[in-house]
Amino acid sequence: MEIQENIINKVALSGLVTFDLADLAPIDELVIYDIKENLFHGLILREKDFREFVKEHDWSAYSGKNVSITCTADAIVPTWAYMLLANRLEPYAKMVVFGDEQSFETIYYDRKIAKLDLEPFRDQRLVVKGCGVTKIPESAFVALAARLSQVARSIMYGEPCSTVPIFKRKG
Repeated sequence: MEIQENIINKVALSGLVTFDLADLAPIDELVIYDIKENLFHGLILREKDFREFVKEHDWSAYSGKNVSITCTADAIVPTWAYMLLANRLEPYAKMVVFGDEQSFETIYYDRKIAKLDLEPFRDQRLVVKGCGVTKIPESAFVALAARLSQVARSIMYGEPCSTVPIFKRKG
């Protein structure tokens, strides 16, 4: 006697749409440009020396890379110095921001999420994937939830088989 079991994938039939923020993760190299290397005795920025460095440096080495400009030294760096670096990096780098790696990730995801086409998610039941190999900053989940709340029918966090409700549109 043969017993045939019908296995039903309830998750597949649920109509849930999974959104994985890892799909938006940066693929280009991140370079941290620490202006402390340009400080005289690690303390002060000398304008003449700095401008000479900026003029002579090969900025093409940053082509196609993401660059985050920072200063890890306990020094006062004038704002114009950061602006000058950004100006020189802009033609080459894919993205230029101020801050450390965490700041870069926050800005990167904010920009990606702000550009998302929301129409595919209109009136959908969404699950924002919560576990994965790629480390996603919490700020990205916050930005995504705020953005998707504008159009989604509901938003859950986790995996389709085990979710935490975040939002459900009334009516």
